[in-house]
Amino acid sequence: MTSPFNRRSFLRNSTLGIGSLALTRQLMADGALSSQPTGAGVSKGAIKLHHAPTAKRVIFLCMAGGPSHLETYDYKQKLADMDGQPMPDSFTKGQPIAQLQGQKLKCLGPQHGFKRYGQSGQHFSEILPNIGKIADDIAIIRSMTTMQINHDPAHTFMNTGTQISGRPCMGSWVQYGLGSESEDLPGFVVLTSSGGGQDQPIASRHWHSGFLPSKFQGVHFHSKGDPVLYVGSPGGVTRKDQRSVVDAVNALNRERFEMVDDPEIATRISQYEMAFQMQASVPELMDLSDEPADMLELYGAKPGDGTFASNCLLARRLAERGTRFIHLYHRGWDHHGGIKDAIKTTAGYVDKATYALITDLKQRDMLKDTLVVWGGEFGRTPMAQGNGRDHHIKGFSIWMAGGGIKGGISHGATDELGYNAVEEVVSVHDFHATLLHLLGIQHDRFTYKYQGLDFKLTGVEPSRVVKEILA
Repeated sequence: MTSPFNRRSFLRNSTLGIGSLALTRQLMADGALSSQPTGAGVSKGAIKLHHAPTAKRVIFLCMAGGPSHLETYDYKQKLADMDGQPMPDSFTKGQPIAQLQGQKLKCLGPQHGFKRYGQSGQHFSEILPNIGKIADDIAIIRSMTTMQINHDPAHTFMNTGTQISGRPCMGSWVQYGLGSESEDLPGFVVLTSSGGGQDQPIASRHWHSGFLPSKFQGVHFHSKGDPVLYVGSPGGVTRKDQRSVVDAVNALNRERFEMVDDPEIATRISQYEMAFQMQASVPELMDLSDEPADMLELYGAKPGDGTFASNCLLARRLAERGTRFIHLYHRGWDHHGGIKDAIKTTAGYVDKATYALITDLKQRDMLKDTLVVWGGEFGRTPMAQGNGRDHHIKGFSIWMAGGGIKGGISHGATDELGYNAVEEVVSVHDFHATLLHLLGIQHDRFTYKYQGLDFKLTGVEPSRVVKEILA
């Protein structure tokens, strides 16, 4: 009788058996692998919460391109007074500058007026009148800093906490740590829009899972055509047919998983199941026709138009359905020239919908446990670049609302010209630490072992939770 095993298969299987035992034990200890592969549905996170959370989910409104803090949230009268005058060397000498390096630097005063809004009297640009209406709900951080002065590495740093490409983004970290609350939708979804200025490119690696299991990467929903590629079944294929194919493929994958204990096979099983569930859930999610007319008017949304307004409405629908991290990108904030008219146009794309999102979440009693963030990868220079502004990393503004944030306050400050953050400086890692804290995670205890190192979203530099903005 011929043996079904040969020497090569014996050595391969025996070696894999010993190695996979050690690997599986480590992965289970890290929370990356459960004892059995699971299908789609609500999933537990890899960690137990370190403290009671105030936020369950995050909606990050990314203003891609670098919105100017000097035309949005940080009014500088001194800069207005010095409009057209030489920028003092004391501010810029030895400082990193993107495209203005070596040029004569002149001050460019704020291009739009500012007003005080709300009972808190927070200062907002007149180009953001609707966001001004929610002044008492948001905390503006006017002392943000970052380390990368060009768009792509700055997005990479803001999203992953490092300038090195290939690391997990914050959405993946959050989903890995906390798991998913949705039975039939991804736990991390990305929506994109553009309008109002130069569209700097964004890349899928900005929402990638890096060295975390691939099931934690963001899923990009498209605004035109199929929201997710191949979400529709081919002609003549019924849902019953699709179910039988998924069951057969998953059965084969489970057999292979039992042999080699590869966590990516477990991911494949869960993603096949999720894809099957999404064939029903995603078209229903994306169909805004069931929203009442007054809700569409509140956002300024039109079904299927792919605008920031429609994406904000979709973000609320995703949040209702249990998606943990929703990342909206609006490209159009890269105003190297013509900033006066261009930034007003770009602001017009996002102002009303941002107000609507906060208002809608409040009306549904969801803002209290939904953290909303508004900001870009960096700010813009007080110095003129023709009639625009260059990239700037030494001081800019973002804001946060809901999910345990104290509304109606401003934190930190830049200097009199808006160049350097000089009071209560907040780094990107401080921001990440604060975001995790609101979700019930202590940032310095939230690690993932990779290549022998314990990696963190907040890196190795000292980071702090910005407690001053917490409710």
